[in-house]
Amino acid sequence: MKEQVTNSDAKPGPSPVFTQPEATLLTTFASDSTTGLTENDAATRLAKNGPNELTAQVTPKWVIFLRQFNNVIIYILLFAAAFTLLIRHYSDAVVIGLVVIINALIGYFQEVNASNALDKIKSMLSTEATVIRDGQRTDISATGLVVGDIVYLEAGDNVPADLRILDADNLRIQEAALTGEPDSVLKTFAPLADPLTPLADRTNMAYASTAVTNGSATGIVVATGHATELGQIATDVSDAKQTKTPLMKELDHLGTWISYFIIAVAIALFVFGWVQHLYALPTLALAVITMIVGSLPEGLPASTSVILAMGVNKMAKNHAIVKTLPSVETLGAVDIIATDKTGTLTKNEMTAQDIFTADHHYQVTGTGYQPTGTIKEHDSSVDVQSDPILRQLLISGFEANDTMLQEEAGQWVLNGEPTDGAFLTLYHKGLGMTPPAYEELDRIPFDSDYRYIARLDVTETGAHEVFIKGAPDKLYDMALAKDPTFNVDHWNDVIHSLTTEGKRVVAVGRQLVDDNVTEVTHTTLAAGIDFLGVVGIIDPPREEVIDALKEMRTAGVKVKMITGDHPDTAAAIGRQLGLADDIHTITGAELDQLSPEELKATIGRYDVFARTTPSNKLAIINAYQENGKVTAMTGDGVNDAPALKQADIGVAMGIKGTDVAKDAADMILVDDNFTTMTKAIREGRRLYDNIKKTIAFLLPTSFAEGLIVAFSILMQQQLPLVPTQLLWINMVSAVTIQFAFIFEPEETGIMHRPPRKTGTALMNRHDVFQMMYVSVLIAAMGLWCFDWLTNSGVSHVIASTITVNVIIMGKIFYLFNIRTPHLALSRNLWSNPMAFVVIGLLLVLQAAQAYIPFMQDVFQTGPMSWAQWGIAILAGLVTLIVTEADKGLRLLHARKQHRSRL
Repeated sequence: MKEQVTNSDAKPGPSPVFTQPEATLLTTFASDSTTGLTENDAATRLAKNGPNELTAQVTPKWVIFLRQFNNVIIYILLFAAAFTLLIRHYSDAVVIGLVVIINALIGYFQEVNASNALDKIKSMLSTEATVIRDGQRTDISATGLVVGDIVYLEAGDNVPADLRILDADNLRIQEAALTGEPDSVLKTFAPLADPLTPLADRTNMAYASTAVTNGSATGIVVATGHATELGQIATDVSDAKQTKTPLMKELDHLGTWISYFIIAVAIALFVFGWVQHLYALPTLALAVITMIVGSLPEGLPASTSVILAMGVNKMAKNHAIVKTLPSVETLGAVDIIATDKTGTLTKNEMTAQDIFTADHHYQVTGTGYQPTGTIKEHDSSVDVQSDPILRQLLISGFEANDTMLQEEAGQWVLNGEPTDGAFLTLYHKGLGMTPPAYEELDRIPFDSDYRYIARLDVTETGAHEVFIKGAPDKLYDMALAKDPTFNVDHWNDVIHSLTTEGKRVVAVGRQLVDDNVTEVTHTTLAAGIDFLGVVGIIDPPREEVIDALKEMRTAGVKVKMITGDHPDTAAAIGRQLGLADDIHTITGAELDQLSPEELKATIGRYDVFARTTPSNKLAIINAYQENGKVTAMTGDGVNDAPALKQADIGVAMGIKGTDVAKDAADMILVDDNFTTMTKAIREGRRLYDNIKKTIAFLLPTSFAEGLIVAFSILMQQQLPLVPTQLLWINMVSAVTIQFAFIFEPEETGIMHRPPRKTGTALMNRHDVFQMMYVSVLIAAMGLWCFDWLTNSGVSHVIASTITVNVIIMGKIFYLFNIRTPHLALSRNLWSNPMAFVVIGLLLVLQAAQAYIPFMQDVFQTGPMSWAQWGIAILAGLVTLIVTEADKGLRLLHARKQHRSRL
């Protein structure tokens, strides 16, 4: 909490500023409510504490770019590129260099996009402020505000700093960006009693960047710049660490392990060859570099990026804009989704659901402001005209109103308070679109001192009638004045039943007055009213969210609600949504009492976090991450920005979301539809599976190329493959067969398995075992064919060309094994038609390499006979036979284990 101001000349008292009397405040900040500060005093404070603005340490773009090269695989590739350039193998150097630069650019743009949120927050501070200086009211730049300044606020102003309100006249401030509350807040100026009052309930405070919607006020500046609540958010956004996605961590670990292994083998081979004098030193060095380049899966980052990019494109078609490539895959690993309530799980459109009159309980269908729905009793539609009390209640709720509801481009748009909008929609549902032909004479606007709104109208018959709507307890006294037998206990029971369901309750009444009455006063109402009934109003859950939450629970993903609402309201919404079987709630104030260790230990117990502050949201995300949970955060307000940035994946709303939230997030839901999260999780899991298949395919086939070189060195024979041929194999594989995995459909039951555990290795023991034996198998078949062919009198060029195609055929057949966990020769064979397209393209390229003279010169190849093509195909088929036999044995073992458990 930042009201304990640190940037003033005088030290504040021990209690928060919202609990201090006005006299204490003025003494604390050495100010005067009439004359304000002197210009000299203000200048001194400004010089000492700095301007009322937000600043941040900015990392230069070139530093961000250079950071992308801090990777073991990149170091090795850079070394290989430099060496190949030195020995004038320019094509190798260019390709390797391009791979390095493309990956650096991808990482650079991801990091830069995440740094824009702070700039948007900085722009939210008001540019001007009206203050009293030296007894004169004057307009100054908001950056010149200091603590102790007396500031005027009027409707339309943005609050320029954190203020304690000293005087207010029907002041209402929209604080949704900070608190998540949809309604603007009616402000007072009396001290609050509880020093632990949460931010959303501090009715005598006005916070920087919030908007004044009604009334006027005078306040004293208690915090400026980074000491404000907005400044704290800016600091949290700046401090929030960009964590690597689970996939990137796994790829980094795998890449490091592979790099060290290849380096160790290369060094050992070089030392062995040098000691044994197998080759001349330049030839040996080139052979080792050839082995490194052939073994390194330099196509892996590109393949991964393309798979993710295709996923991003698919998500865009589903109304989700993913800003960073790994983010879409991260959703597939999510354990926890911490989500805002208002506008995300709910419509942020207050809806009347229950009407209680003295003799009836009506239910109202339809949600939101669109006036479609009916009024029912016992599941049967009612004729409003047949119940005079119900008809009068609808008219009274419509007339006691100062809000506008109108249709714009097919959408019903509210200009005013959401609760008032609920009554306008309720009227249209019951009595149609034609408003009453009444003429307004006078009104009492809503105020927190009396908590009702009243309006005096002339009806169609010329009668004068007062309509009133407000807090039930305020209307009780008026009802008792009219009818001493008015049953307060009965209505309290009704209201209690509604509030336990999380509904806001508004009472409605009317009063007929003499035709000569042209003004409505509190005294007029105190004379007595007809108490017509109460209406239960709720921000309804989105219908589609309920089904989405069921699917997420099936998938093992837990959804947690974070809201500024009252705990009872939030818990009721959680029950309606089916958030959990048994809803457990904790408030922000209770969270503040927990140490980080206590929060980490208890965070898993709760489903709903109510009355939260921005810092609470950040603490919640941190606690889940400390427990090893992959966490997504959804939100739309400025108050969500720190948590959105800190989360493993931040998701902002596209329609109702602020620019700050969108910039801090990794993904934006264009249509504000939470159900898109389910599609994203499904897509993320599919992408992870396909990336894992790509790695399982790419590593052994890459290692096989390196092993051919390594075995040749150990056997002291001429290399069967030259560097350009290895480069060709990697290049054609990268542009054809590796991309077959992009189009692989999702596995059966993908949303019936739990999220993968954090820290789980990308490859299990069997994956490593299979990688090893496939590498050896393809390399051995290539070397055996080369030796057999050369011993049979086939020229080195033709034997080398056949060896290239043995490796290519091994890759093709291995693709069918890796594509599916089922046997290759099953219905799954045809599940990805694009696999056959890319194989056809690959074969065309191989034919071009063998038969086109230009390609023969560049890659030292020659034309192959049909019989020689048959040799390459049969050698490659061995890989499929062995790997399918392995898969068949594992499937058989899995079935036996399943039967034994039954």
